[in-house]
Amino acid sequence: MTTLITSRRTRMPRAACAGAVAVALLAACSDGGSAGTSSSSSAASQSGSASASESASESASAELTRSDSLTVVTHDSFNLSDEVKKQFESDTGIKVTYVAPGDAGTVVNQLVLTKDAPLGDVVFGVDNTFASRVETAGVLSAYPGAALPESAKAMLADDSGMLTPIDYGDVCVNADKGWFADKKLDVPATLDDLAKPAYQDLLVVENPASSSPGLAFLAATVGAKGENGYLDYWKSLKDNGVKVAKGWTEAYTGDFSGSSGKGPRPLVVSYATSPAFEVDEGAKESRTVALLDTCFRQVEYAGILKGSQNEWGAQKFIDYLLTAGVQADIPGQMYMYPVDSSVELPAEWVKFAPLATKPIAVDAATIGANRETWIKDWTAEVLG
Repeated sequence: MTTLITSRRTRMPRAACAGAVAVALLAACSDGGSAGTSSSSSAASQSGSASASESASESASAELTRSDSLTVVTHDSFNLSDEVKKQFESDTGIKVTYVAPGDAGTVVNQLVLTKDAPLGDVVFGVDNTFASRVETAGVLSAYPGAALPESAKAMLADDSGMLTPIDYGDVCVNADKGWFADKKLDVPATLDDLAKPAYQDLLVVENPASSSPGLAFLAATVGAKGENGYLDYWKSLKDNGVKVAKGWTEAYTGDFSGSSGKGPRPLVVSYATSPAFEVDEGAKESRTVALLDTCFRQVEYAGILKGSQNEWGAQKFIDYLLTAGVQADIPGQMYMYPVDSSVELPAEWVKFAPLATKPIAVDAATIGANRETWIKDWTAEVLG
């Protein structure tokens, strides 16, 4: 079964927090990385004979393919500010072309289908629901030398060095607070609440066979209910009138009552960051809230494509994605959290977009081994 995922997320209207990225941090996008130029200068001052490990590293670097151009394959939600993109080209002298064949799932499918004639040099946007697929398909080359901040190490998919974590976020059920206040009904809090009669016909989810957040939410139900219980849980949601939309755009902007679409359903699968973009100008609170006991932690990775014509540039690009300037740009441009925990977040995120303290976890290897079976069985139970 080939899974084609549509629209991981469509760009939301820019709220005040979307632009809260300090341009001054652009200087950190240089080769110095998030550690800053002072640390690199200090290291340089400790000159002398190069160590054996440094010599080996230089030798390995000399063997890498090089070019004055670089092709970055991304999903169609990838975005960085123009200033940040230009900084990489200025620092390296490499001209970058961005290729976006579709959403995250489409990107993965295309990488697998074209592995003998790769679409580019480096990929960004493979998430932990698809990490094992690109690794086992032989699409990637390892880059274990990425300059990971300490906070990112726990987000590694495995120890192969093929995928470097760049950003992350929580896929969670979101609720329209005004709708529930008007109905004098408590906002649900847990997965079990969603199946209660009081919330009949209120929830819309995305199809996991055609949506990345839909697949993440399916994985969350497996993590919470187990292999032997998740289908029974979905049967209870079906009996309680859950609606299945094709993708995030259809669900969030069409069926959900708490955003621009003003649809009939006050519960939707979206992101923990979504409430930060539902704050009216001058308001002190968001119109919506993420149910943090329903969340699945989604991590996005970058990796070097096997057969790259510019392996050196691909490594530099991955390092660049981890610099403080890029990490600070991610929240306002892609609505995800930077993996570098030292980066200051937009103030609105601290208030309106907290992450789950105990997200539902399913490791990438388990997802990879069972993804197609879960989708097939879910389809038969919920849609069949």
